[in-house]
Amino acid sequence: MSDLSTPGTQGTMRNPKLKTNVSHSARIWNYWLGGRDNYQIDQQVGDHILSFVPELSRSAVADRQFLARSVRFLAGEAGIQQFLDIGTGLPIVDNTHEVAQRVDPGCRIVYVDNDPIVLSHARALLTSTPEGATDYIDADVHAPESILQGAARTLDFSRPVGITMLGILNFVMDNDEARSIVRRLMDAVPSGSHLVVSHPTTEVDGLAMAQAVHYWNAQGSAPMTLRTREELLGLFDGLDLLEPGVVSCPRWRPDCPQEETVEVTHFCGVARKP
Repeated sequence: MSDLSTPGTQGTMRNPKLKTNVSHSARIWNYWLGGRDNYQIDQQVGDHILSFVPELSRSAVADRQFLARSVRFLAGEAGIQQFLDIGTGLPIVDNTHEVAQRVDPGCRIVYVDNDPIVLSHARALLTSTPEGATDYIDADVHAPESILQGAARTLDFSRPVGITMLGILNFVMDNDEARSIVRRLMDAVPSGSHLVVSHPTTEVDGLAMAQAVHYWNAQGSAPMTLRTREELLGLFDGLDLLEPGVVSCPRWRPDCPQEETVEVTHFCGVARKP
């Protein structure tokens, strides 16, 4: 892995492949979460998207909190010691390895992304307990075989794996291809493995979300799509969907009482391979 470059003015590492004049989903997400790894263009586009759906910044927080709760569940109650985090995004608080290794220091985590800005920050993802391990591979969600080949250097695919795909399948535009990618990944792992998915939907503020995505897709960055709850359920075909099913992120096993949660535009679910 190449050395980290000098931080930019917004905290983002300089990288010749970075397009600082084009907004980027990971940097906008980072901006909404209060991070510093973003540029002025990301702030401008992020603010414009919020003009369509002001609650999206709340969705970003809820999605991050869902990551922590689901990984904590997998490493604890489900006994998962290996994680394949596809669509890593920029490091911030409570990354997958930090949550998992707090529960079980022996957990092994492989991060996957194909974004130069994430690669620039990957060192922050490679800290680990002495008992566990972390790795980062540069691969595309559209190429699951390449992901599996790279992850096999660190993970033992004869033992259960928790595959997390938060905010990444929305960049796979075709429904059949998205289901095929999930199926190919889950076919490679044994019974007892789990799939964790979060995804922007049309279920909350559907018209405003459609306008926001239309605007985003016109910016020249990677296009994305929204899916209905029924389409999200299709991603879990052949798996045992855990309670409470596919729901708005704050409603998946919340730490606070259910009546205190609110609907957000990101839905999520966790399923077990039988």
